[in-house]
Amino acid sequence: MIEINYNKIEKMDREEVMIKKVVQAVLEEEKIVHELYINITLTNNEEIHIINKQYRDVDRPTDVLSFPMYEREEIPMLRKKDNIFAEEILGDIIISIPKVKEQAEEYGHSFERELAYLTTHGMLHLLGYDHMIDEEKEQMRKREEEILEKLNITR
Repeated sequence: MIEINYNKIEKMDREEVMIKKVVQAVLEEEKIVHELYINITLTNNEEIHIINKQYRDVDRPTDVLSFPMYEREEIPMLRKKDNIFAEEILGDIIISIPKVKEQAEEYGHSFERELAYLTTHGMLHLLGYDHMIDEEKEQMRKREEEILEKLNITR
């Protein structure tokens, strides 16, 4: 189940449809067979700044934050039908809508493309991907582009 919440910004019905489509695509592409709860919060720079400071000790707003419930080594279990989980929550994603707008302009593509990219990025973090070292970053970027291309969401 995908739940989309709003924190100090207005509801975005059209974007909700796209976000849910992207989340489903990531789950399918990553062969996740379990029904999992994913909470996505769309917010402003001030709110994401507070969360970034509180949980990452980074004193500035950011574009997307992910809070996974599973450790990286547990993710393969989500691809097996016969596993039963006590916890059915994949995690939380928080996206700053002003950052989406700013980065779309900066990178010269649409707001929708940037929002789809950040949703994909956040989902891959929930599924154990990271970008702290070059090899992981390359793998994550490749996966992001493959998923967005499959959805025909290009630059």
